[in-house]
Amino acid sequence: MGALKLCLLTSEMLPFAKTGGLADVAGALTVEFARQNQTIHAFMPLYASVRATHGKLEPVPQVQRIPIAIGESRFEFSLCEGRIPDSAARVFFIDCPPMFERAALYTTDPDEHRRFLLFTRAVVESCLITGFVPDIFQCNDWHTAFLPLLLKTVYRKDGAFVNTRSVLTIHNIGYQGIMSSAAVGDLGLGADAARLDPTDRAHGVINPLKTGIKFADAVTTVSPTYAREICTTELGMGMEATLRGRGDEVVGILNGVDYREWDPGHDPYLTEHFTPADLAGKLANKRRLLRVSSLRLTDAVPLLSMVSRLAEQKGIDLLFDALPAALSEREFGLVVLGSGETRYVRFFEDLAAAHPGRVAFQSGYDEAMAHLIEAGSDAFLMPSRYEPCGLNQMYSLRYGTIPIVHKTGGLADSVQHFDAATGSGTGCVFNDYDAPAVRWAVNTTLDWYDDRQIWPQLMQNAMAQDFSWRRHVSQYLALFQSLRVSKA
Repeated sequence: MGALKLCLLTSEMLPFAKTGGLADVAGALTVEFARQNQTIHAFMPLYASVRATHGKLEPVPQVQRIPIAIGESRFEFSLCEGRIPDSAARVFFIDCPPMFERAALYTTDPDEHRRFLLFTRAVVESCLITGFVPDIFQCNDWHTAFLPLLLKTVYRKDGAFVNTRSVLTIHNIGYQGIMSSAAVGDLGLGADAARLDPTDRAHGVINPLKTGIKFADAVTTVSPTYAREICTTELGMGMEATLRGRGDEVVGILNGVDYREWDPGHDPYLTEHFTPADLAGKLANKRRLLRVSSLRLTDAVPLLSMVSRLAEQKGIDLLFDALPAALSEREFGLVVLGSGETRYVRFFEDLAAAHPGRVAFQSGYDEAMAHLIEAGSDAFLMPSRYEPCGLNQMYSLRYGTIPIVHKTGGLADSVQHFDAATGSGTGCVFNDYDAPAVRWAVNTTLDWYDDRQIWPQLMQNAMAQDFSWRRHVSQYLALFQSLRVSKA
């Protein structure tokens, strides 16, 4: 069928900028597309933080100081190019200091929607100027979700993209970028503004994500179960009817893991490495984790952990009752790394104060500590109310750290509940979203840990799983090829 020409738009990407899993996925997909000999041009904004840490970006000569209008506002943008280390993938940066030289990647500024409209338009303009006409534009989340409509309206007249198709990938449907309908002029749609959702307009809003869902040639999300869940009232966040209207054009493709970074056999953040055949390094990492966390426990005591954004979505509310009760009933330690809402930070601070030497909490995010937690703990707790995909449960499996997860989204797709009778399964999966279910799951996992036959089998099962991107990216390529074949 031949290699595809792909253009991926993302608001963040490793190793350049990250606030969440989107950065991991965008970076890994870009690298894997290049490895599989596809022509991939990835685009992201040139944030102040990227300029400060990646100063060796090369200007693209023909795309410098290009005028662009967003509504009545006039800007100029330039294009720079960089590379992901150890990859042939080309990554381009839209340079517009008035929009992207800010203290954070995302803001609550009144022009937030204009920032990403400019980014989206600048990507398409850059493709036109450089003569790069992709087969597929892959848009990610609300920040670039106007592109499918722009492709069918503003850029239809140009004719360059007549055979180009768009795919919208939803990483978390809870983030929709809703803005006031007063901003309609910023879209530059003219009479085609009538194609925006009339019900939303009547309520005084424009929803970028809904717009992308309606006009993209296909919609993907980051796990098969989540693709089904977001078509329901419970987890659709108001998008369920629009998604159901797309039918089988909504596809769930499970995220993968970059095992270059997340593998205990060569993890660059670890001083002791280990493999399924030699687990001595696992114990060494546990001892180190206990030491740096100031936990006064022997290495024989089970150690549970969390690395999480501290938000309602992550199921932290369930832990208010479940963890104090479990700590009073059973002997185990707990290490938590995370940042987020004040009430959740305070809960873990209080829990650590109430159980000195047994519970450790570190506020914020530390990449090295995240790797040590995965390597050194025995079980990893993810009680999420919903989880589009999740990556930590897949990291945990690789490190022989048994995931304890709620049966939802990508957690349900990547963790199989262990069956002691058959010896099959990779973790502990609880069905009900409540505190008693979490207590049951913790106690069940601790019971498995105490069984010297079950636990080694469970660890081996977990470490045998393969969630590499090489396996998952083929599903994206098959979808892209089908769009090219059926619609070109």
